[in-house]
Amino acid sequence: MAEHKASLVIIAPTVEEAILQGAEQLGVQKEDLDITILDEGTRGLFGLGNREARIRVTLRSKEDQPAETIDTPPPISPAVEQAPAREMDETEQVTHDVVVELLKRMGVEAKVQSQWGEEVGEGHIRPLFVTINGSDLSVLIGRRAETLNALQYITRLIVAKEMDQPVAVIIDVQGYRARRERQLQNLAQRMAQQVIERGRSISLEPMPANERRIIHITLRDHPDVYTESIGERDRRKVTIFLKQ
Repeated sequence: MAEHKASLVIIAPTVEEAILQGAEQLGVQKEDLDITILDEGTRGLFGLGNREARIRVTLRSKEDQPAETIDTPPPISPAVEQAPAREMDETEQVTHDVVVELLKRMGVEAKVQSQWGEEVGEGHIRPLFVTINGSDLSVLIGRRAETLNALQYITRLIVAKEMDQPVAVIIDVQGYRARRERQLQNLAQRMAQQVIERGRSISLEPMPANERRIIHITLRDHPDVYTESIGERDRRKVTIFLKQ
């Protein structure tokens, strides 16, 4: 019969700490362990985006101490259950960990999922979509998505510093951005129709750049109207004009 060996997966801030924890949980010296490093972990900027080390420790066989006499090891740390089941590349993993850490510091409990978007052509950065789901996450959106945009901006800064290159991270909370995009598209069409019926231009309320862009794209091929952004900074707004 094949010999059974006690084995644990340990997660800790560093490999050395993980080894010490494994030895302590199995009640042996670290010299008595076979160690497999599954993930060395990373140290993020300002302590954000850290990925903890993950190792497997297996008790070495001893003639005077059969493996069967070893007590059943304690349950694996809950941190193992929180690790994403799907294997991520380094950029996606760092981004995922940064968002999780930021939410933790904000006191928000939520599920974070990420997925690469499709290639958008030469000269464009491939987007990395991060979706946050949970209950009552309106605090992450804020007025006119100010909180959500700030979270996205901070995440981009940290990930770019960590990866030494820009990453087009797009963060959404419970499908807010998709719903808002549809609302803006409908608004653009309604206002364009009013411009045609009244025969004069209409200015919309001030919007952030990403929302103004949706209005421009929605109406750029319209046969009867055209759009321009007018104003300064946070008062900048889209005006819809009737084509002459």
